[in-house]
Amino acid sequence: MQWKDTVDTTGNAERFGRDMFNDFDIDDPKFNDNFYDVLDDMVARCPVAHSTVGTGYHLINNYEDVRKAGQDWRTFSSAKGFQPNRGEGIPYLYPEESDPPYHTNWRRALNPFFAPENVNAMEESIRADANDLIDAFIADGKCEFVGQFASELPGRAFFKNLIGVPVEDLPMLLQAMDRHIYGPVAERGEQLGIALAYLGNYLKERSEQPSTGDLIDTIAAGVERDGETCPWEDRVSILTDLTLGGIATTTFVMSGAMLHLATHPEDRLTLAKDPSKIPNAVEEFVRYFPPVVALGRSVTKDVELGGYEFKKDDFVLLNYASASRDPKALDDPQRLDINRDKILHTAFGVGPHRCIGSHLARLELRVVLEELLRRIPDFSVEPGTTQEYETGVLRTMKSLHLVFGDQGDAS
Repeated sequence: MQWKDTVDTTGNAERFGRDMFNDFDIDDPKFNDNFYDVLDDMVARCPVAHSTVGTGYHLINNYEDVRKAGQDWRTFSSAKGFQPNRGEGIPYLYPEESDPPYHTNWRRALNPFFAPENVNAMEESIRADANDLIDAFIADGKCEFVGQFASELPGRAFFKNLIGVPVEDLPMLLQAMDRHIYGPVAERGEQLGIALAYLGNYLKERSEQPSTGDLIDTIAAGVERDGETCPWEDRVSILTDLTLGGIATTTFVMSGAMLHLATHPEDRLTLAKDPSKIPNAVEEFVRYFPPVVALGRSVTKDVELGGYEFKKDDFVLLNYASASRDPKALDDPQRLDINRDKILHTAFGVGPHRCIGSHLARLELRVVLEELLRRIPDFSVEPGTTQEYETGVLRTMKSLHLVFGDQGDAS
């Protein structure tokens, strides 16, 4: 190992049932089950962890190191994908799995649709959908929040306001995306293929209709790559990548926020009484419940970072989840504080690949908390139930059973 300084790994394997420092596996249920403890142990004692799974990879864990690597795209390239041990023949998802100038060309074309002024125009539609979903379960006095709300609203917001895909097809795409991220490694390419085929057909149909200048028309038109218009397959990839981000990430933050408020009535009362505090709480929820755990980069030249000497062609994961819990970046990061000042985190990524949908995610989360706390100000976790999670390069909550007290405004 190319360590310049010794890293203390004492007790790591005994504590977690696996040596998370030297034999890490992002898909191991032991990581899923000990998620926050592993992250905090890495931040405290292991700037760079290592995996022997497949061809092997590394995990950069501290806030400053993650920021440095994320901003240095020339050394830490996205062009070979964000998943470790990528299966043979799995298509790349652009623009995430590309570098400038191609990445820049796409972001320049796409950014206007995700700019604050355009996102703010979606608020009324998102608020209406949030209330439609609440209407479906409020009279029951309880709900399974993930299935009945958190997995539904982001897809509706994205489909209705940005790409126009029929909402009734959301469950099929959610299932394919879910299995692509969390399913057996050997089946992930097939599941991505389902999404690519569906969205490719949709993009083709739209490309044959008169242009309205919307997001789909912009994607269908393509951008320059190597002096000519990019291939059609790249345009389908763009739509698929945006859809994955739009429907598969905000769910965890939304569910995590509701779990916290269900188990911390003082915070729930604070936000219900003073909704002006919700935007700050949203930022803290995003930090504390990171939907994107870690995304990969390929090292293009020998480089030292975090006390470790990386070699050309090493594959590394930028651990956004642990970086957001680094005590060198913010005070008492293990505590969720809705009143926290100066909330630093890497949940939306850093550098050129910073999340294009961050403004939309914040809007969704704000609207959701405003409407849920207005209409159901009193709720708790249903006795006898537990939360289930899945973790890979992304993290999600699979179920959250809530019961309501005073149902408030059911209209």
